[in-house]
Amino acid sequence: MIEFTETVGVRSEFNEKTKGVRRPSVAYPSKRNASRSKRAILDSALIEFSEFGHSGARVDSVAERAGVSKPLIYSYFGDKDALYAAALREAYIQIREGERELDLQDEDPEMAIRKLVDFTLRHFQRKPWFISMLNTENLRRGSTIREIKDVAEIQTQLINKVKWILAEGVEQGLFREGIDPVEVYLSIASLCYFPISNKYTLGAVFGISIDEQWLNRRSHDIGEMVIRYLRPFPEKAETESR
Repeated sequence: MIEFTETVGVRSEFNEKTKGVRRPSVAYPSKRNASRSKRAILDSALIEFSEFGHSGARVDSVAERAGVSKPLIYSYFGDKDALYAAALREAYIQIREGERELDLQDEDPEMAIRKLVDFTLRHFQRKPWFISMLNTENLRRGSTIREIKDVAEIQTQLINKVKWILAEGVEQGLFREGIDPVEVYLSIASLCYFPISNKYTLGAVFGISIDEQWLNRRSHDIGEMVIRYLRPFPEKAETESR
C-alpha cells in the first residue's frame, strides 16, 4: 500500500522497491516554502503525467516546470512511480474538495443534484488533466490506484453526501427509495465524462462545439435526466395519492 503523510520535510512512504535507495542529500526549505514547493511539484506532475502518460513523463520536466531541483522531488515524494501515485491521489483530492465547497446540504435535494452535475461537468472541462490521469491509470489497469491506502476514504465523503441527498429526497417525497448513491454518482460522472473526454472526435463527427452555451445546456439536460430517474414511478405515485 502507498501511504501519504502531510508532514512537511518527511518523505512519504511509497512502495517497497524504493526502500533503501540512496538519494542526494537536500536542504529542506522552511515549512511555508516546503508547502509551496510541494504544491508546485504536484501541479507540475499533474500536467506532465496527463500530457505524456506514465511511461512518457519525465521527472526532469516536472522539476523544471515546478522550478525546483530533481533531488527535492525525490526527497518529498520518492521515485517516478511514487510521484505519479501522489499526482493521481491529488487529482481525486481536488475534485472531492470542490464538491465539498458546494455546500449541497444547504440545498433542496433536486437542486443539490443539479449543482453536483454542473460542478462535475465543468470540473472535467476546466481541468482536463483529471480525465487524462484517469485514462492513464485505466490503461495501467488500476495498478497504482489500488495501492493508495486512503483512496476509499477520499471517496467516502462524496458518497455519504449523495446518500444524504437521496434520503432527504425520499423523506420529501421527491425521490424513490432504495437507490444506491454509488450508482447515482456513476451515472452523473458517466454523462459528464463522455462528451468532455471525446470532444475532438465528437466535434469532427457530429459538428458539436463544446462552448459555454453547450455546457449550460448539457448541464441542464444531465440534471434533468438524473432527477427524472430518481423520482417515484408514476404508477406508484398515483396509487399513493388515492
